[in-house]
Amino acid sequence: MPQSKQPFKRFPTAQEDAHASRVYTPTPQTISSSYKLSYTDSDFIMRDELRPVRLQLELMKPELLQQEHGIKATVVVFGGSRVPHEEMAQKRLAEAEKMAAGDPANEIFRQRVAAARRIVAKSHYYDEARKLGRILSETCHARTGCRLVVITGGGPGIMEAANRGAFDAGAKTIGLNIVLPHEQAPNPYITPDLSFQFHYFSIRKMHFLMRAQALVAFPGGFGTLDELFETLTLIQTKKIKPLPVLLFGRQFWEKLINFDFLVEEGVIAPEDLDIFQFVDTAEEAGRIIFEYFNADDRY
Repeated sequence: MPQSKQPFKRFPTAQEDAHASRVYTPTPQTISSSYKLSYTDSDFIMRDELRPVRLQLELMKPELLQQEHGIKATVVVFGGSRVPHEEMAQKRLAEAEKMAAGDPANEIFRQRVAAARRIVAKSHYYDEARKLGRILSETCHARTGCRLVVITGGGPGIMEAANRGAFDAGAKTIGLNIVLPHEQAPNPYITPDLSFQFHYFSIRKMHFLMRAQALVAFPGGFGTLDELFETLTLIQTKKIKPLPVLLFGRQFWEKLINFDFLVEEGVIAPEDLDIFQFVDTAEEAGRIIFEYFNADDRY
């Protein structure tokens, strides 16, 4: 069979020009940074004045790659990076207890032991997040036309667990990492071609919601609260269409936030409490999510 011809391009590609620009005789003019093509000049791209361009690139790159991979609908899973599986939680508790035993009068060490014990008590959330990732992926795979993909912040803890559950099911899964001052790496269960890194928190949060069909928030810290309340605000103010927002672990969330107090104080409306609901098992979360899709004919 005759091979299909590539479409004719009158102008050279950016890659071709970038290669050609490096083939020249060194002179004072050609070795000057001013002579570099603007899009190959990393020092120029990182100037403060180019922040709008970097914002646009950070929005476009993950968007284009997700389009290429056919990602159309996601379930977002938020949760603490400090909530590992039970074996790791027990190991960290043992380390904290060993340090405290060496200096029993040290209040900081005692606080670390108490916190480590609470993390052990929450380690079952890792198992539930992993189970949820698997349930969503397996159930979706079994349904014609369902293309839900689990997406997380890409880090350890609850994020790792949800990606891991999808990985266990042989499904694609997405991670949106963020550059932080301390060492940060994507967990090993993210589909490599769908592992993204962000500089801007704001653009990262946009990507969480651009394809979101549901959001599940497990216990977590400032980052989880930031992402959760941004979503609640966008739904409350009708900046985005409503979607299921599930708070995983009623006991944790009701102790952390007195939502009824906000209603009593008049700073939110009673109907704002309908924006979210509590769940305590992966099965319950999965059922709510898929019931919503069926009711809304989203397959």
